[in-house]
Amino acid sequence: MADVNLTATTRNEFGKGAARRLRREEKIPAVIYGHGSEPVHIALPSYDMMMALKTPNVLINLDIEGKKQLVIPKAVQREAIRQFLVHVDLLVVKKGEKVQVDVPIHIEGELAPGQNLLEHVYNSLPVEAEATHIPETITVSVDGLDVGDSILAKDIKLPGNTVLAIEGDETVIQVLGAQAEEPAAEGAEGEEGAAESAAPASE
Repeated sequence: MADVNLTATTRNEFGKGAARRLRREEKIPAVIYGHGSEPVHIALPSYDMMMALKTPNVLINLDIEGKKQLVIPKAVQREAIRQFLVHVDLLVVKKGEKVQVDVPIHIEGELAPGQNLLEHVYNSLPVEAEATHIPETITVSVDGLDVGDSILAKDIKLPGNTVLAIEGDETVIQVLGAQAEEPAAEGAEGEEGAAESAAPASE
C-alpha cells in the first residue's frame, strides 16, 4: 500500500472567509479525528493532498508542527463544478489495527460473445483490513460470464488479512442482456393524419 508524507499546520479560524484565505495560500482545511481524541483542525497543502488522493485509501504520515500522526482519508469534499478540494476528514489509525474502507473494484477479462452488458452493483467493495495494509484495488475476473451470471461478494478472492464488510450473498456484479428498442407506433398516428386530411375545410 502506498503512503505519503505531508506537512500540516494547526488552524483556529473557521468559516467561508477563513477557507478563502487558505485557498489563496494554496492550502485546504481538514480535520483529524478518531481513537476518542478531540478533533484537530489543520491546514494542508492543497496540491500535495490532491495528488495523494489519487491513491484510494492512501496512508498519510502527517507532520503537524513537529508532531507525527498516521491517518487515512475518510471523507473528501470537492467544489461541484471545478472539483477543487474544499475539505478533507482524516481518520487516525495505528499500525496493526483494522479499519473499514471501500476498495475500488478492478475488472479484468472478456464477457461471453453477444450483446451482454456488465452492471456494477458495487463499484467498490466494503472490506475490513489492516490500516497499514489496505489494498489499492480488488481484481475481479468476468471472463466468459454470460447473461444471467453474477458474482457475489463471497466469490471474490481478497488479499490476506482482508475480510468482507458486507454479507457474502450480496451481488457485486451481474451480466444483463441488451434490450432491443421497441419500434415506434405508426398506425394510430397515420390514421389520425388521414382522417384530418379527409375532413372538409371549415369556412
